[in-house]
Amino acid sequence: MTRVARLPLPARIRRRAERQYLIARAFNRRRALKSMVDRTSQIRPGDILAFVTLRNERVRLPYFLDYYRGLGVDHFLFVNNDSTDGSGNYLAEQPDVSLWWTNAGYKKSRFGMDWMNRLLARYGHGHWCLTVDPDEFLVYPHCDTRPLPALTSWLEASGRRSFPAMLLDMYPKGAIEDQPYAEGQDPFEIARWFDPVNYSISRNSFYGNLWIQGGPRTRNFFRADPLSGPALNKIPLVKWNWRYAYVSSTHMALPRHLNMVYDENGGEMASGTLLHAKFLSTFAEKSAEELDRRQHYANSKEYRAYHAGLTRGTDLWCSESREYVDWQQLEDIGLISRGNWA
Repeated sequence: MTRVARLPLPARIRRRAERQYLIARAFNRRRALKSMVDRTSQIRPGDILAFVTLRNERVRLPYFLDYYRGLGVDHFLFVNNDSTDGSGNYLAEQPDVSLWWTNAGYKKSRFGMDWMNRLLARYGHGHWCLTVDPDEFLVYPHCDTRPLPALTSWLEASGRRSFPAMLLDMYPKGAIEDQPYAEGQDPFEIARWFDPVNYSISRNSFYGNLWIQGGPRTRNFFRADPLSGPALNKIPLVKWNWRYAYVSSTHMALPRHLNMVYDENGGEMASGTLLHAKFLSTFAEKSAEELDRRQHYANSKEYRAYHAGLTRGTDLWCSESREYVDWQQLEDIGLISRGNWA
């Protein structure tokens, strides 16, 4: 296990104060969440939980739920941010879902993380918790034969409380809008391609996490300023404690040791990917909606870049694109690692 280097005392005090602030902030915003369907009494010790914030993702939900049920998630806790497409009604009918609703501002809730931190503290304590978006699908070594309980059992036996996954943007070959996505469909029947290279990595010394950028979004939408591209590093799977908090999306968490998921001594620690199914035929409509709402980071800078890029065309495929096969292919390329999990 990687030794966590101790920073000077002032930095440790700052991190501790920030963590306490984030926990208190999430607690104070609990009234923004209205319980619609509460099945949390079904949660048993040892259950793996998934925490999700969404808005207008009805078409994605059937496959998303089936995928994570198949991996071994026992219960889903959703926050519905004022959807108008029937997402709430659909989720309310699912026997393994607890559902909250809010019309509070996404931006004012730290882009949904206040809501997630609150539910994680209230229901996730002592559980392995997976925090993902409806277009993110976890892939890890041996996921085709070993479900999540096998991974989390191994992590615990190894003394680890968190598991990293690089966000891997997937896209179709050809124009996105030419291949309609149908509800319930495996999105990777369409978005089968990814960038195998073209990534940069730096280290955030204060939080201890790696900062990863690149891929097709940087290549197509942020080519003039690659450092403004979206972060691809995530810590989506954590053995939660009520004293923990996510800082910025799931890019980093506190305490700092949760972010120390790489080996600084030359070896490799086990890691996965989140296959990102953003680039389907629904992308243009979703981007226009989010640009109009202006509820995302930096005055929706990312969605303004998408809008500008969409005017040039929506074909993200290039000669270096690689067609997705399985987790072993990603390991061969170096995008995930089994570490010492044989």
